[in-house]
Amino acid sequence: MEESKEQLDQPPPANITVQGDATEHLIWLEERASAVLRFLQKDDSDVSVLVVDDIEMSRLHQKHSGVDGTTDVLTFDHGSEAYSIRADIAICVDVATREAKHRGHTLENELLLYIVHGILHCCGFDDHDEESHQKMHAEEDRILNAIGIGTVWSSDK
Repeated sequence: MEESKEQLDQPPPANITVQGDATEHLIWLEERASAVLRFLQKDDSDVSVLVVDDIEMSRLHQKHSGVDGTTDVLTFDHGSEAYSIRADIAICVDVATREAKHRGHTLENELLLYIVHGILHCCGFDDHDEESHQKMHAEEDRILNAIGIGTVWSSDK
């Protein structure tokens, strides 16, 4: 089958896979995370997201960060560049469930927020001091608004 000129001019689709716990949300998360990568013009990306529970996240957190206890997201950047992200991201469904209930939005939106957070780490964003924390979360909300989800981080502020 011959490809049209329009098809040849298009970048390869971003490859994002989401697997693990919360199986009923995986396809939705993959579709929205792909939209995030397209919005950021990271079309040549390969991102793997693993949804885990508190026990597994605590194990990963200790192993890779030397910190006891669970966390919302861990990002493993494997050499992201201007037009691509190469990363593994672990997100915790148990933390997301608690946070979504506390903040009054859906579990899906909270999990997607964690994926966006991980992607932004690969784009050079950080959140280790108050100023960069605010910039990163403002960018998360900007992206989530742009793909039609709406504000998630600042929704309780």
